[in-house]
Amino acid sequence: MTTFFTTSGVRLSLRSQHPGPLNWLLLPGGPGIGSESLHELADILDVPGSIWMVDLPGDGSNTSFPVPLQQSWDGVSFPPSASHDPYAQWPQVLLEAATSLPNAVYVGHSTGGMYLLSVPELEQHSAGLVLISSAPDASWHPHYVQMTKRHPLPEVDLAAKRYESEPTNDNLRDLAVASTPWNFTPKGIAIGQDLLSRMPYNQDATVWSDQAFDHIYQAKWWPKTLPTLILSGAEDRIVLQTLWNRPEFKQQNVIHQWIEDAGHFPWLENPDGVQSAFSKLSTTLFLGK
Repeated sequence: MTTFFTTSGVRLSLRSQHPGPLNWLLLPGGPGIGSESLHELADILDVPGSIWMVDLPGDGSNTSFPVPLQQSWDGVSFPPSASHDPYAQWPQVLLEAATSLPNAVYVGHSTGGMYLLSVPELEQHSAGLVLISSAPDASWHPHYVQMTKRHPLPEVDLAAKRYESEPTNDNLRDLAVASTPWNFTPKGIAIGQDLLSRMPYNQDATVWSDQAFDHIYQAKWWPKTLPTLILSGAEDRIVLQTLWNRPEFKQQNVIHQWIEDAGHFPWLENPDGVQSAFSKLSTTLFLGK
């Protein structure tokens, strides 16, 4: 697998290649969950170009970098130009990945999509944009909290207490696994538990986002002409998807596709619907057919 790092430590790993000029950059949600959470998405996509997995510095398993090294932070080595604090440049470092490959199409899941909409410069350095289970502002969060109260999960309460008393990556994983019924439809719980149990987690990234981003997030740009695809699981209970029904998001360059019988990870529960939406974007908007 081809892997390289940007100057600030963003990791890009080539997952697959197809004929075509585009570079699809898959950015995970979470935060704190690695791009491994998007491997199944990458593997179902039949799109023109190359598919890359993107991990910000200090996210998921991206906690060490190749030589030469000039500094370290808490035992973690960074490229010569990387910051001693990997989160200091979040989410601005996304621009480095977009400018490192031609014809970049960012695909952001959940919080990943919110990070993308916080970097206005991306509009000038992208060929397209895909937002999956994401939102235009932080108003999704109160709805999520209310949902958890209407549909309590005792396993989540227990896992949350363990994580609060001992905030380790393993306890963060257990908390994520316990939340599976919120993230998936009943038919998808087994596949959801499998996914969430084998992901790399990074609680430092989770803490940073909770303190510095999640509750104050407001999109800083919206594509004026850039081909854009919004994918919404019809059963998503994590991030409120009706926020995209606002008039300002209904433009000729935007496709909003609802994925039936799917929750917060729609490609796992309805891969055909997701692939169909990507095909529509790449064929209609990129290839002009």
